[in-house]
Amino acid sequence: MMTQNNERQSSSPVRRSLLAALIASPTIPALAQFRVEVSGVGLTQLPIAVAPFKGDAQAPQRIGAIVQADLERSGQFRAVDASGPQLDETARPDLTLWRQRTADSLVTGSIMRLTDGRFDVRFRLWDVVRGTDLGGQSYAVTQGDLRLAAHRIADFIYEKLTGEKGVFSTRLVYVTKAANRYNLWVADADGENAQSALTSPEPIISPAWSPTGGQIAYVSFESRKPVVYVHEVSTGRRRLIANFRGSNSAPAWSPDGRTLAVTLSRDGGSQLYTIDANGGEARRLTQSAGIDTEPVYSADGRNIYFVSDRGGAPQIYRMPAQGGNAERVTFTGGYNISPALSPDGRWLAYISRINGAFKLQVLELATGNAVSITDSSADENPSFAPNGKLIIYASQQQGREALMTTTLDGKIKARLAGQGGDIREPDWGPFVGP
Repeated sequence: MMTQNNERQSSSPVRRSLLAALIASPTIPALAQFRVEVSGVGLTQLPIAVAPFKGDAQAPQRIGAIVQADLERSGQFRAVDASGPQLDETARPDLTLWRQRTADSLVTGSIMRLTDGRFDVRFRLWDVVRGTDLGGQSYAVTQGDLRLAAHRIADFIYEKLTGEKGVFSTRLVYVTKAANRYNLWVADADGENAQSALTSPEPIISPAWSPTGGQIAYVSFESRKPVVYVHEVSTGRRRLIANFRGSNSAPAWSPDGRTLAVTLSRDGGSQLYTIDANGGEARRLTQSAGIDTEPVYSADGRNIYFVSDRGGAPQIYRMPAQGGNAERVTFTGGYNISPALSPDGRWLAYISRINGAFKLQVLELATGNAVSITDSSADENPSFAPNGKLIIYASQQQGREALMTTTLDGKIKARLAGQGGDIREPDWGPFVGP
């Protein structure tokens, strides 16, 4: 039988709603700047040159560098040497030169401060091979939105060249602990521009974005027991969702945003329930003799995947979203937790304990084939990007916890880490806005 206080003691338990606790960790500066370190080589990366934007050197943010880092981190692009004269969006570049540098695509642009204090950001994308102009856009933004403008440029480029929607202007949520305070952060998809949504002297765990990106559900221990809240990101207002007797944990949103699946121990052992997203009475879904926890809805809302030790050790199961018979999904390994589903329903990411190491796995649901895609040993809490092309997870690097992203094949990884970094509980937000 799995107990509620023995899981994963060898590393930070973080999203372990089974534990209802967090292990103390090193401090982190409140607004530590992140650096993106990309490693690995993909099989079909597109060579792209991002020329220095005109005015970039005098701007508060280096737009071109942010765009290039976004594209590299996606695993779909390889940066080509773009040194030389600055090229703005009005220039007609010598595409022969860029062909000689083996670039398939070229990005040019400019940034200029307007008289009202805002910044005018413009760019153009060129197909170097065909010699064609693929279009561009312009943004008039405040200094605080310069990074967002850069991310939207990267989204435009990504979609034009891959046919898939980019995720660079989406957001992350994660948790840190500094001294005796816990922080819930909302940040850009590259980990930068972190804004504190909540601070508490007691642990905060299991943050989960609502389907529209306007709210975050999480578990707070501020009343000295785990209680589920929903937090409005724009206003900071929050509402109490589940504060029943015993433990209230592991919130997961239904795709329509109307319901939360939660783990409650109010009737004895930890079991799955659903509750209205505005609060109210909970409806029980599972009736097992074991611990059922970590629910997650399928994208179509028909099924809930969850972790249960009903078979003697933690494994991932699937059942109808309204309750009913559960079928086991994971069969490789004796300890599998923390399920995350890709938006297209094709892939299941989870954490498996292998020879004492906790490793990120990706399982193709149609075939049941599972592959370990990391060489680290303390992975936790995977979450898919909204386009399904990347997974964010927490791991340990040089003894500290850090955010990592990886392509689904594990070939391209990027570290999003503060210099003193110890970062936990990432959840990747949905597509929002234009």
